[in-house]
Amino acid sequence: MLLLLAACQNDKSTTYVKGYLDYSTSDDQATGGITMIPIKTPKGTFKVYTKRMGNNPKKRVLLLHGGPGGTHEEFGNFDGYLLNEEIEYIYYDQLDSYYSDQPNDSTLWTTEHFVEEVEQVRKALYLTKDNFYLYGQSWGGILAMEYALKYQDNLKGLILSNMMANAPKYTQYANEVLGPKMDPAVFKEIMDLEAREDFNNPRYNELLTNHYYTKHILRKPVDEWPKSINLFFEHLNPKIYIYMQGHSEFGMTGNARLKDWDVSDRLKEIKVPTLVLGGKYDTMDPEYLKWMAEQVQNGRSATTNGSHLSQFDDPDNYFSALIKFIHDVDQGKFK
Repeated sequence: MLLLLAACQNDKSTTYVKGYLDYSTSDDQATGGITMIPIKTPKGTFKVYTKRMGNNPKKRVLLLHGGPGGTHEEFGNFDGYLLNEEIEYIYYDQLDSYYSDQPNDSTLWTTEHFVEEVEQVRKALYLTKDNFYLYGQSWGGILAMEYALKYQDNLKGLILSNMMANAPKYTQYANEVLGPKMDPAVFKEIMDLEAREDFNNPRYNELLTNHYYTKHILRKPVDEWPKSINLFFEHLNPKIYIYMQGHSEFGMTGNARLKDWDVSDRLKEIKVPTLVLGGKYDTMDPEYLKWMAEQVQNGRSATTNGSHLSQFDDPDNYFSALIKFIHDVDQGKFK
């Protein structure tokens, strides 16, 4: 009798999982969930890459990667956590990213363009206010905030990961807090290289990688960084990155388009349930991120023991907070 009961339970479990992972009735079955979505712009129509993981009409998360000019590869370990929770999520490479079309037209490199691009993707994927969670990490967080400020009526939930709402304050934190914590000789050498705008000097990248990235971007030795993160950096589009973010890794400086970006005074306009994720060792001030969660109308914050890519250096705390938020909102338990 016990064996029969166990067999029935296993059958039920298998059927449930099969429904979530079954693409047999979907238009994207033949492509394994990949859809190249046409995006209309003033410079023509281009296609962007999306890949759907799972099938849950109640919980659908669109992932906005960092950069600008990065790729969905920075979410390389999401499969190990969200699939277990039967949360549908969608990888998406923005225009001019590696897997999407690359017109390389700087007139399209504006927050206004990318907000409208997200809206076109939303419509193409039939994401609605009853199931649509928008997740943005780093630059993706900027984009998610801008989208919510214009289109939050389309959202069920908003997740802002590792991004402050004020670019000048991010730059200030990097230069006045994180930089001085480094070996003084190393920090001085980096600042000297930046002052000379010698960003292509191999020494600049060497210093950043060994003394800054491994403490505040991903807290692991470089030779232990996961393949997906190495691919993210290999595939990063430097043209759009430098144009919008700038050369420096100590904030947004020079002529960077996002240098003066600031929506901190508008956070109070965001009424949709919002999770703000940060890391103790992040390049973004974790205290400021907690403050952001207090400024939105329905916010929650979570601080991991990780850095800018906390999904890799503190995945347990990162994903438990992310998953709980999505489930709480879905079940009407969010407070």
